[in-house]
Amino acid sequence: QVYLVESGGGLVQAGDSLRLSCVASGRTIGGYTMGWFRQAPGKEREFVASINYNGERVNYGDSVKGRFTISKDNAKNTGYLQMNSLKPEDSAVYYCAADWSQYLRAPSSAEVYDYWGQGTQVTVSS
Repeated sequence: QVYLVESGGGLVQAGDSLRLSCVASGRTIGGYTMGWFRQAPGKEREFVASINYNGERVNYGDSVKGRFTISKDNAKNTGYLQMNSLKPEDSAVYYCAADWSQYLRAPSSAEVYDYWGQGTQVTVSS
């Protein structure tokens, strides 16, 4: 079994930055594809960003392009989401997800990912 634990969320003001982390434990040998998704109250889950197993491909949702950066350190089994220029509409619970299939692309579909974290709350005040 694989466990994902997110951290780094919190309450910030518009324009501030946050860095989310996602640590994987359990059966984690090999490169993995990681995605970040978010869900605000009353809204559908939204794709935020993803990075493929070797880190060569990244993908971003349109609403975060140019502001968020995804990265990961396979040696540490840790993924990151650097969020800059935060806006109130970025407020949501953020989930990391992972899959140990070696995708050449960075998938945006939630159905691809087998493992999910419990989520971390990000609140951006105006």
